[in-house]
Amino acid sequence: MLFTKNSPGHLAENVMHFARVLRNAGMPVGSDRVHTALAALQVAGLESKRDFHAVLSACMVDRIEHRELFDQAFVLFWRDPDLMGRMRALLLPKVNVKEGAEPPPPENRRLGDALFPHQPNRPPDEPEQEQVEINAELTWNDREVLRQADFDTMTADEWREAQRLLAQLRLVFEPLPTRRTRRANRPGRADWRATLAAMARHGGELWDTRWRAPRIQPAPLLVLADISGSMSRYSRMLLHFAHALGHAEAHVESFVFGTRLTRTTRLLKSRDPDIAVAQVVRAVADWSGGTRITTSLHDFNQHWARRVLTGRTTVLLISDGLEHGDTRQLGFEMERLHKRCRRLVWLNPLLRFAKFEPRAAGIQAMLPHCDRFLPAHNLQSLADLVGVLSETDTPPRRRP
Repeated sequence: MLFTKNSPGHLAENVMHFARVLRNAGMPVGSDRVHTALAALQVAGLESKRDFHAVLSACMVDRIEHRELFDQAFVLFWRDPDLMGRMRALLLPKVNVKEGAEPPPPENRRLGDALFPHQPNRPPDEPEQEQVEINAELTWNDREVLRQADFDTMTADEWREAQRLLAQLRLVFEPLPTRRTRRANRPGRADWRATLAAMARHGGELWDTRWRAPRIQPAPLLVLADISGSMSRYSRMLLHFAHALGHAEAHVESFVFGTRLTRTTRLLKSRDPDIAVAQVVRAVADWSGGTRITTSLHDFNQHWARRVLTGRTTVLLISDGLEHGDTRQLGFEMERLHKRCRRLVWLNPLLRFAKFEPRAAGIQAMLPHCDRFLPAHNLQSLADLVGVLSETDTPPRRRP
């Protein structure tokens, strides 16, 4: 027999509410998992918080990318109510917390919205302590100011709001025809098989001709992001942009480079962009370090280009182009990369300066092999980039 609402600590209600929090945060947790968790808790017991966590995790998590989100939600939901400040003691089950436990995982802002949804009819709590809340309702003027704000000078609140606005961008990709075809209503290529089948259904009489048209798919993308010290702030926001691209309809491959090249395609597969970018930062050993653009491009052309690049791919190169030493090899590697893709778009935060001139040797070596040379320092520049990615005609190649 399962726990009921009359059980001590209201455990059944707590588990159901916890499952609802996970569902609001993006995890697919159904009522069957709640039923299984309550049955498992009756067998495993509640002797320790570690056992309680293991039982709920085994019953509610079925994908490895949801593990970190579940751990964060568990720490926030089942912690002591005095530390939370908003949970009540009667909603928590009585579990023993062992000393010397592992430190909690980093908190996720999406879980805060799932734990404390806005309730307009609820009376306000008594002001026991001063609380700082962020008002995300911006006026039109505030939005325009935020769209023009530089990523490197944003405050923490502006950074979070910029991430929210970035997730709302409508991503439109360049449609490319393929060799495969689909049924069409307008005249074009005749579909004789469908036409003959229609004639057979009507006694051999030709009522109408069936047509086919080329099947359309979005152009694949490749993101190469510089994560050196001068680019780390911009690269972090552009990784959020790459995460949004990867969860849209197009196929996206992503790499980061500083002193070495690292593939991050799988790391950006997590649904939560904060978790995905945090995984990239932890996995990359040379984050905010030095930069070796020539070596990184050579590594990509030598080991990865044939595996992830096609003649239909659009490459987004994110770098300031400040390479030290001999840049003749850099121009050669850029030329190799340019010849392997459909178009090469270079995003450079240095274009935020009105009097920018390509005087650096690295920029002069890279620039002749780019189809587009665009800024990438604020939300407006990324919105303009979406317009470039949706263009149907390939722009003329930039001459040296």
